[in-house]
Amino acid sequence: MIHNDTLRNVVNFALFQAGWFVCVLYPGLMAAGFVVLLLVFHMLFVSQHRSTELQFIGAGTVLGGVLDGIWFQTGILDDGTGSVQITPVWLVGIWAIFMTTLSHSLSWIGSKPWLPFVCAPIAGPFAYWSASALGAVQLPNLTLSLAALALGWLVVFPSLLYLRKALYPELIR
Repeated sequence: MIHNDTLRNVVNFALFQAGWFVCVLYPGLMAAGFVVLLLVFHMLFVSQHRSTELQFIGAGTVLGGVLDGIWFQTGILDDGTGSVQITPVWLVGIWAIFMTTLSHSLSWIGSKPWLPFVCAPIAGPFAYWSASALGAVQLPNLTLSLAALALGWLVVFPSLLYLRKALYPELIR
């Protein structure tokens, strides 16, 4: 286990970035397998509360996967075929590795009550727009898609931080 907080955060951030890029550049089962490896590494070397953090990651991954599924069903997101019925596995993988950041490299966002409401509606849609620019997903109506994503992230991100605070307080540093 890594004992230095700063190093843990740097490793966590690097793992997330690597996972995000692999999932976006190579969407599919290979990306999901890579995410599993990153999660194992995270649990072994970064996490200080493995069981609790795994529960938090699982809860947030389900919530994020459902939200993305709604966006696919409503046409906010598209995979290019128009036939996606459930959230693609690579996108679920991104949610899983994203959830690791909330107790580590992105934990600072929860330090001010207003900060998640400012960061989330910008950063969340930016990630999807970036993924669309790299060809992993499509935003069929750019303005509507970005507005819906911003609204969704305005709700889901603070909710995830609240969930962490209410049910998993040992994950807050």
